[in-house]
Amino acid sequence: MIIDYQPRGVCSRRMTLEVEEGVIRSIRDGNLQGISRLVEGMEVSEAIRRLDGIRCGGKPTSCPDQLAQALKQYKGE
Repeated sequence: MIIDYQPRGVCSRRMTLEVEEGVIRSIRDGNLQGISRLVEGMEVSEAIRRLDGIRCGGKPTSCPDQLAQALKQYKGE
């Protein structure tokens, strides 16, 4: 399944994720290259557990947190 997500409160403007059978296959977003390589092949639930709630400086969110929000949306949470 392809997920298009518009993050809020971060530099990234769009995340496109490919999830297959509950496993992250790819993430397309220039700002998330490092994170993408770390979570590709990881189960969605594990990525959410690791990334949810991470903040960027004084902001209430971050690119990793927004990725977790996109994955939560995929799971219907």
